[in-house]
Amino acid sequence: MAEIQIARPEPLTARRLFAGTSAGAWIVAAAGMIVLMLAPAIWNGFPIIFPDTGGYFTAPMVQHMANGRSALYGLFLNLGIPLAFWPSVIAQAALMAWLFVMTLRVNDLGGRPYLALGLVALLCIGTSLPWFAGQLMPDVLFPAAALSLYLLGYADAALARWERWLLGAVIAFAIASHMAAAGMAVAVVAAMALTHIRRLALPRARLALAAASVAAGIALCPVSNALLTGSFAFTPGGSSFLFGRLVEDGMITRYLKEHCPDPAIKLCDYKDEIQEDADSWLWWGGSPLYKMGGWDAYEPEAKRIIRDTLRDYPAMHVSTAAEAAYAQFFSFQTEVGIDDNGPTRWAFEEFIPRLYPTLLAARQQAEPFDVEPLNALHLPVAYLSLIALALAMIFRGRLGLSERSYALCLVLLAALAANAIICGVFSHPVDRYQSRLVLLAPFVVAIIAARRFIHTPHPN
Repeated sequence: MAEIQIARPEPLTARRLFAGTSAGAWIVAAAGMIVLMLAPAIWNGFPIIFPDTGGYFTAPMVQHMANGRSALYGLFLNLGIPLAFWPSVIAQAALMAWLFVMTLRVNDLGGRPYLALGLVALLCIGTSLPWFAGQLMPDVLFPAAALSLYLLGYADAALARWERWLLGAVIAFAIASHMAAAGMAVAVVAAMALTHIRRLALPRARLALAAASVAAGIALCPVSNALLTGSFAFTPGGSSFLFGRLVEDGMITRYLKEHCPDPAIKLCDYKDEIQEDADSWLWWGGSPLYKMGGWDAYEPEAKRIIRDTLRDYPAMHVSTAAEAAYAQFFSFQTEVGIDDNGPTRWAFEEFIPRLYPTLLAARQQAEPFDVEPLNALHLPVAYLSLIALALAMIFRGRLGLSERSYALCLVLLAALAANAIICGVFSHPVDRYQSRLVLLAPFVVAIIAARRFIHTPHPN
């Protein structure tokens, strides 16, 4: 399929940005989108926290890398401490609002502030978007990175220079904030590269800046860790998370039955205490992991056992990995940590005690709530949106799906598949991991539907 040639725009000035609409309308819409995405945090009385939040914001304070906790994202959170972290979540919501507007614009739906506001309102009702935007965690950067890769890959010619640079920065920051985002981004770029194979009849991507942004993000991870903690290394913990998944899949129990007793294997002394649950292995204080000294102390043996199981049980590795990836792809309930935030509460009390009373007064701590009822809506919306995406791609000709809209479907599905494989296989299936990306599915469906009903492109 021939590549669509789009004339490179003139520099984006305020006149062009607000052409056909008033600046006041955009201000109202932008403010409305941000407020909607922060509604749960505002209702809570404090940004939403997670058990991992404390590990992030303390990393640059103690100059030590915690397992799976990016020091760079911790620095980002630190900048918001003077105002009780509100600048951090406002920035996250503003970033998502900008990316939504940009994506609408390159799909011939630009210049419509209230359309953007309406779509964000629907996403805030029907998806987990506001729970991630208002949370002190890097999860919201996953959909941000996916949309940024799409815009650089398939709408490069429709972007101003400053937009391209900012999108590249978003990708790099997302990757340096969470190593799983690096794997997802690499996989998406690889999938985009396949669009250069003409017989696949896919829209052709421009990969240079997207790939460079991914490379910059991967490099930024050890560099930022070195600057903030003194350790030039990637964020640690990967082998421990994988070991936890092997515990959950029963592979470690099988290994111990076949190799114990063995004085060279410390875990043999605790083989009868292992609960085949990854979370219990990784986070429960009574886990054998902590009796053997914790994550860092046990890592050498964990790596050795992982290598042994790869040699001894290759078929089991393949089958359990496939099952984990499949389970992760369809695990996307909205969930918020309520009962297990002890590590973060301790971090507040120890490192920022002036905010501790405010944290405790928030509903999340003072009046614990349950978001499970939201899934009565969120799950059907996600499933129906995925079905609609698949149908739109199958019947793209009949629907008159534009190349850019088709490419948006491709990028989202590639991101969802890559995220499911990375998180399911190298950690273990967790709803949060996929719900942070599946929230884009109804947005993409809404773009396809809006293009069908709005025939005349609005001035951009």
